[in-house]
Amino acid sequence: MKRLNFTLDEETIQLLNRIADQYYRGNKSHAVRAAVESLATHLGHEGWVVAGFVPVAVDSEAECHTCHRHFEAGATLYRPVFRKGRARNAMQQLPRELWLECNECAQVLAE
Repeated sequence: MKRLNFTLDEETIQLLNRIADQYYRGNKSHAVRAAVESLATHLGHEGWVVAGFVPVAVDSEAECHTCHRHFEAGATLYRPVFRKGRARNAMQQLPRELWLECNECAQVLAE
């Protein structure tokens, strides 16, 4: 553990006290840690992110990973390509299951 010395304005101190009392039995250290973790989650964290998609002609029935629509053999779906990066939805490890997206879902995810 390391002690940090910083100054907070009165409004922030009151907020910290309120959160610590309400959720962390008065433990301000836990409240600050939760706030920093929450901020990191919203800003993004390191992991695997979708970098783009590659078209795949499926040779048997397949399902879209996102909308779960079913597609017949011969349909073109899109397989995500992953890269290491920072994002809100970054995954800690690469998915093990087959992941295919329909055209509509791939376009939304690519935005």
